[in-house]
Amino acid sequence: MDLAVSTVIFALRTDDRFGAQGATPTLWLPLVRRIREPFEGLWALPGGPLRSSEGLADAARRSLGDTTGLAPRYLEQLYAFGDVDRSPSSRVVSVVYWALVGSSEAARATVGQNVRWFRSDELPPLAFDHNLIVEYALWRLRTKMEYSRIAHAVLGETFTLAQLREVHEAVLGRRLDPANFRRTIESSGALVDTGERLTGTRHRPPKLYRYDSSAQLVDNGPLPHT
Repeated sequence: MDLAVSTVIFALRTDDRFGAQGATPTLWLPLVRRIREPFEGLWALPGGPLRSSEGLADAARRSLGDTTGLAPRYLEQLYAFGDVDRSPSSRVVSVVYWALVGSSEAARATVGQNVRWFRSDELPPLAFDHNLIVEYALWRLRTKMEYSRIAHAVLGETFTLAQLREVHEAVLGRRLDPANFRRTIESSGALVDTGERLTGTRHRPPKLYRYDSSAQLVDNGPLPHT
């Protein structure tokens, strides 16, 4: 049996060019074209075999860096996928990590003939069970948005409620009523009003918020944070 590590990296993009202005952000992820069997020529998640000398998270960071050049601030373990028939050549168990990154970080990713970004809702048939893995990662991300400060990964230290709502809309794939969103977020106790306002706006400057630092960005349960 072989042990592998894969990564699902979501990023907010406005269109095919990172940093474009005036468009609604959507969720994208990088895929790598396989250059050998099994599934030669199909797109797959970045990843590879676990080396005997490295930990799981280290393997995820290494393989992600080698293929895409990305180095997220954090990687969170998602799940282990090990169906008997998920690989036609041998028994392979994959430990999957995931993260959410901002447009500026994703813009530094390596792209080319064998590395490309795809919209999360417009994926081609992927190698192995990677379509299923992406579906699970999307479900996990959308669920986590409801109770964690994971949006911090794509926002600055301070942000407006409109900027935060934009992240939620991109992840959930639907528009949110601004008034309802404001009431929900303000009643959650997750945000702290900084007492400052965003400058350089044409209208009344909106308030700037930050996340309550007592809430962890990554929930590792009883495990130590690394």
